[in-house]
Amino acid sequence: MRGMRFVRSVKIASVGVAVAAAVALLSAPQAGAAPLCPGAGRAPVLVGRAPGAAIEGAAVDGAGRLYLTDLRSNRVLRIDRPGAPAVPIATVPGPMGGGLAFAPDGGLLVGYGDARVLVGDVARPAGIVKVDVGTGAVHPFASGLSAANGLAVTRDGTVYATNDLASLVGRVLPNGVVQPDWAVLPSANGAALSGDDRYLYVSRTFANPGVSRIPLANPAAPESLVDFGGADVFAAPDGLVLDAAGRPIVPTDVSGEILRVDGPNRYCALAGGLPGSSVLAVGNGGTGFSAGRLFRAGFDGDIYEI
Repeated sequence: MRGMRFVRSVKIASVGVAVAAAVALLSAPQAGAAPLCPGAGRAPVLVGRAPGAAIEGAAVDGAGRLYLTDLRSNRVLRIDRPGAPAVPIATVPGPMGGGLAFAPDGGLLVGYGDARVLVGDVARPAGIVKVDVGTGAVHPFASGLSAANGLAVTRDGTVYATNDLASLVGRVLPNGVVQPDWAVLPSANGAALSGDDRYLYVSRTFANPGVSRIPLANPAAPESLVDFGGADVFAAPDGLVLDAAGRPIVPTDVSGEILRVDGPNRYCALAGGLPGSSVLAVGNGGTGFSAGRLFRAGFDGDIYEI
């Protein structure tokens, strides 16, 4: 089935039951699909391709250039503008974790160590490197994390890293101190910070699928915003972002929807029909992948404007 080939190979063994159930679900009528958001419904527009890539992370710099992580090649790719080719700029230690975020100094942070996330909470084999986007040079940044599937960075340079196949959310302080067990939230995946740096928003992919936010001042008290049930229980929410109003928008690996969370257990679809959707990125700058626009990337290597 088409949707199956997008599931990350490093995760097949651990989520075989969930994937099998998801395949069965996709074969049935999707009566439980989320309702369309008001004003939504326009067809997504294909704006870029990374042939052969399985995209896990995405971020846009101030010049409107889109950066992507490819799980298959352990490479960081860049697309300078919609329609331009995807160009490799760096190769990071394998296996790639996929998380991607910009540091305050403009360096691009990339997570690695994904293939061992099944024992990540114990072995803590993952880390983060910093890529110079001008030269492609790769520098060590942090190690000893459970995983780095999702990355988010505060204004002061504190970095948060998630693990979608275990439970620890790690933190790296600006002085380089690594706290691999800063928070505990099973299957936390995509990561995004609120505009005031008070909350870390995460998608929960495999365990109790949904969306939570973690107060930075009280990480022991995560708050669930959405618990997916019914036909959406196997949707596999992934790399989320926040819109200008602070609402989480999350792609789904299996059901192929782009969902916006409007309130406690209230959500709607901005788009559908995109199986394998792994991550979203908001535009930046005045050209290229510019501000005010939303982009989806997936395990199929395709990038769509939503």
